[in-house]
Amino acid sequence: MNIKSMARGEFPSQEQLENLKYYKYAAVDKSFITKYILVHYWNWAITLFPMWIAPNLITLIGLFFMIFNVILVAIYVPSLSASEDAPNWIYFSFAAGLWLYSTFDNVDGKQARRTGTSSPLGELFDHGCDALNTTYISLLHAAAIGSGHTPLTVVLFAVTMAGFYLSTAEEYYTGVLYLGYVNGPTEGIILTCIAFIISGFYGAGIWQLPLEDISLVSWITPLLNPGTTGAQVFVWMTTILFFLTHCPVVLYTMYSACKEKSLNWIHVFYTSLGPIVLFCLAEYAWLTSPDSIIFKGQHLILFNLMAGTLFGLMASNIIFSHLTKSPFPSLAGSVAPMVIMSLLVNAPSFINMRLISADWEYYMVWTLFVSAVSYYAVWASLVINGFCRYLGIRCLVIRRNKPVSRTMPSEEIAEDDSLLEAQEEGEVVSPKDDNMAYSTFH
Repeated sequence: MNIKSMARGEFPSQEQLENLKYYKYAAVDKSFITKYILVHYWNWAITLFPMWIAPNLITLIGLFFMIFNVILVAIYVPSLSASEDAPNWIYFSFAAGLWLYSTFDNVDGKQARRTGTSSPLGELFDHGCDALNTTYISLLHAAAIGSGHTPLTVVLFAVTMAGFYLSTAEEYYTGVLYLGYVNGPTEGIILTCIAFIISGFYGAGIWQLPLEDISLVSWITPLLNPGTTGAQVFVWMTTILFFLTHCPVVLYTMYSACKEKSLNWIHVFYTSLGPIVLFCLAEYAWLTSPDSIIFKGQHLILFNLMAGTLFGLMASNIIFSHLTKSPFPSLAGSVAPMVIMSLLVNAPSFINMRLISADWEYYMVWTLFVSAVSYYAVWASLVINGFCRYLGIRCLVIRRNKPVSRTMPSEEIAEDDSLLEAQEEGEVVSPKDDNMAYSTFH
């Protein structure tokens, strides 16, 4: 992203906007739960929404459910610890908020199709909210299992973030958002809601009990270190599954796409995956430094919101580049602050000199958070306004007095709608575009 072009009001460029007319949304969801259960639930849920409500407004309302629960965390569980005397009802609120977010996130596309307001802005808005939500889910999860201001919470945050990033990068190179037989947006959310409900009934302390003290799962304790808790098993199992399932599948898919398009896969992996690896390593090095006050001062909620906003900007830039057929974006603006702060905080370990005081570290986290939110807001406003002007639409309101501009001929949209219905039934469909497993217009 060119800051100079933003300042001159030349972002997005006309060429980028012109490329929107080639856009098609492509997705594959192999989940049996989606195919046999959730699709029927979503078909019922969409009937509850009036025809006048805009699809992007549905997405935004869903995100507000999560933001509301993050506020509850900051009020009732600021330590993210099971020792916090938090009322059990907030964990039920976590489950309800996440389930409602998932529901709204899945019916917004149906609303766009039934109101004739489908556009590329839908995917950008939807996935942009999803990118921000990775942080919110992690915070709720940490509070629900009582992992506290510890490296365990950082691992939970990093794995959630990396999983979304890999899927976004995969979609950029393949043109398809692929969700496997077991995936985060379906099974992952269901399991997380179950974890929240367990905390609602028994309190977050249930996750901090040694497994040998829980008769139901005591059979597994011989395989674990003494004193291993349910929270530790939950986070590390999530991490192992990420590296054994999601990660290799995405990497292989990207490698295959590079071979098919005659791209240098080493260069692609370096430019697209390097930023998230460096981002996560810098984050971990910063937080686990003995000279950092983030854990000691219990500032992890603020830190995660700051890092999550930077991550949201990274992911949204990739989605924007995918939609506008632009080169893979430079993500240095999001990664550099994390790397620089990591080096400053860890300076005593290398040069035996403190370059930043504890107070200044706290102030810098606040500065980065405010700066990231402000920059993201400006970037999003420019992109949304540019898309809306070019497509002749409005972001959060359905225009009734003027026909909605579409980027494909009507008969092609009709075909894509039928493909979406086939996708929802789990059928394998081959559209005209050989590069798309499904060609659906979201």
